[in-house]
Amino acid sequence: MLPSANRMRRSTEFATVVRSGVRARRGQLVVHLHPGTTDAAPHVGLVVGKSVGGSVVRHRVSRRLRAQLAERVNLLPAGSAAVVRALPGAASTTSEQFGVDLDAALARLLGTPR
Repeated sequence: MLPSANRMRRSTEFATVVRSGVRARRGQLVVHLHPGTTDAAPHVGLVVGKSVGGSVVRHRVSRRLRAQLAERVNLLPAGSAAVVRALPGAASTTSEQFGVDLDAALARLLGTPR
């Protein structure tokens, strides 16, 4: 489970990250990253729109993504913010594939080798 201190809750935070952050697309995910300027815990948010599927499907995708993000939140720099957006094909993606896609996208955004 994603710790409460790492959850993004305000729509203004989401908008700032999506508009001014850098992004990388891997598989059925787009990851937006906004570098931090403070020593606060990194914040992470999810966007799973109706194009992914019905309510049950969207919540399943959200749970899978949240679990994968919880394992990787420590890779983000302090004070940074990330938004993970699921694309329409995410409904048929496995948790393991989400993990692979997240690793690749974060490696590209953070400049670290895979």
